[in-house]
Amino acid sequence: MAEFKEIAADAPVVAKVTNWLENRFPTAFDAYRVHMSEYYAPKNFNFWYFFGSLAMLVLVIQIVTGIFLVMHYKPDAALAFGSVEYIMRDVPWGWLVRYMHSTGASAFFVVVYLHMFRGLIYGSYRKPRELVWIFGCAIFLVLMAEAFMGYLLPWGQMSYWGAQVIVNLFSAIPFIGPDLALLIRGDFVVGDATLNRFFAFHVIAVPLVLLGLVVAHLLALHDVGSNNPDGVEIKGPNAPKDAKGKPLDGIPFHPYYTVHDIMGVGVFLMVFSAIVFFAPEFGGYFLEYNNFIPADPLQTPAHIAPVWYFTPYYSMLRAITTEMMYALIACVLVAAVLGVTKAKLNSVLKGAVLAGAVVMIALMLAIDAKFWGVVVMGGAVIILFFLPWLDNCAVKSIRYRPDWHKYLYGIFVINFVILAYLGVQAPSPIGERVSQVGTLFYFGFFLLMPWWSRLGQTKPVPSRVTFEAH
Repeated sequence: MAEFKEIAADAPVVAKVTNWLENRFPTAFDAYRVHMSEYYAPKNFNFWYFFGSLAMLVLVIQIVTGIFLVMHYKPDAALAFGSVEYIMRDVPWGWLVRYMHSTGASAFFVVVYLHMFRGLIYGSYRKPRELVWIFGCAIFLVLMAEAFMGYLLPWGQMSYWGAQVIVNLFSAIPFIGPDLALLIRGDFVVGDATLNRFFAFHVIAVPLVLLGLVVAHLLALHDVGSNNPDGVEIKGPNAPKDAKGKPLDGIPFHPYYTVHDIMGVGVFLMVFSAIVFFAPEFGGYFLEYNNFIPADPLQTPAHIAPVWYFTPYYSMLRAITTEMMYALIACVLVAAVLGVTKAKLNSVLKGAVLAGAVVMIALMLAIDAKFWGVVVMGGAVIILFFLPWLDNCAVKSIRYRPDWHKYLYGIFVINFVILAYLGVQAPSPIGERVSQVGTLFYFGFFLLMPWWSRLGQTKPVPSRVTFEAH
């Protein structure tokens, strides 16, 4: 047992209370020092580094508002829609809590997408932060599951039919697909059993996994230290340090960045409040108008589309048609030929590459395009996990990469936005072609990264972070 720290008898009351708590709960104070007051972060953070703390803020908003919604929500197919209307109309401030939760879902994805983009442009997934990135991608994947399950709960037309379409996609998986879809639904159609299990997962199971991953993400980050816009390590063996071993290019996270983040939180809350009070549906993107109609299994909406944050992947799903399969087969053939002729492989590996290509092409011809659409949709997220091993550029940050890299990243973002827009729109021949090109570019960006990331002349990276006081 550690010895108690003594304090002067005439010390202020706050100091006495703090000392009393620290003597009885030293672990909490040690954690505060390790992760806040004595955690040194690079001193050149810019506005891109607001989005990590904003993601934490939105998570808290979602948990708190979700608790209050659960107090009045009825997870019953006959009562769910009515209970949401009761919350909106009769529960004091219920409309505000519901709109905060629905707007918060979209806000969560906005800040997470921007947070991931910051990691992409500054190379935050590179050594030694591979595990930080993997935990972050796992958070994104779990967040998508959480949002999808929560989307069913209002039991409106778009909730019902959106869930019907997405769950039916699992039935396209060979052999296990029909049984897997039945297991997810809990019935032969989306109904009361589906609503109950989605409610249980949305309220209890998935949030627990999400919170665990968030803690793992933060612990892994604080173990290796934060990246910065220059991609320069401030805690490495060659980094400049003071007499006490503290990095000269770092500052304590608290109070400097806790105060710094207040500005980002203030701006975010102003925008968030404006949307909640004046445009909670956001033109039908945050809350679709069809979702204000009770679910009707006998009346299909004219156009079924998921919420905006799923639409890029939904576009990729719809892009995989029978015609598109021939283009994908051609891509597999080209990749196999290049692997055999250009890569430095022995004869055994070359044979394995050719055999793998033949097997893949046979599977692509034998299995329905709908299944490969599901594979592409899932692969669009899973490929992000491998980013640390795909990027072969000599430098981390976009600041010191060849200038054309910036344009390539810009095209990638524009392509992603176009895919998101097409996912909201009704299917059309032109939209189908554009989404097919966009899908090929999305996967080409990552799969060809080991090649294109090595091209071009990089700029010299400074030995210390660049920073100007402001």
